[in-house]
Amino acid sequence: MTDVLIPAGRDVRGTLEEPAAGADVIVVACPPHPQRGGSRSDGRLVAVADALRESGIACLRFDYGAWDEGYGERADVRNVVRWAADRYERIGVFGYSFGATEALLASADLEAVDAVSALAPTARLADDLDAISALETLAVPVQILYGERDTTVEWEPVVDGATDRDDVTPLPADHFFVGQRERIATEVTSFFERTVLE
Repeated sequence: MTDVLIPAGRDVRGTLEEPAAGADVIVVACPPHPQRGGSRSDGRLVAVADALRESGIACLRFDYGAWDEGYGERADVRNVVRWAADRYERIGVFGYSFGATEALLASADLEAVDAVSALAPTARLADDLDAISALETLAVPVQILYGERDTTVEWEPVVDGATDRDDVTPLPADHFFVGQRERIATEVTSFFERTVLE
């Protein structure tokens, strides 16, 4: 594990985990809502990072800068992806909850992103932070995972908007996916193995 400081106007720090043999592929992992305890140490992000590393894919989990209503956080994701693009050949973006929506939003206008996996995304963070619109513009492979009993976020419009995509996976869980970390890690890693590993 390596601590990383992302050069930008905001204080964004991350934890980089790489396979022992190194990697030319990385997944940027976006945490859940920072005002509700979301951070790079979120258990779902850690489980995904561990599984990715075992598959030969690096993972950078990061913390957002100071709270900025979703706008600064989107900029944070973009800056982390740009940092990764200077160092790796292919890039995936993964996020959970608030982070899943930010992953979709930021990836929609970044050419460096090769695939996006969103776990429990909400449809919008603000009128102009709309995950449905972002999803419509994404030309790269997108995976949507959601809890069938999730009543915390408005995931249904995102799932409806992704019906023409191959990777939409319901999980028998609520928003917190208790007991599902291994399944999530397996699903996300399998998706990135298919889409960013050559």
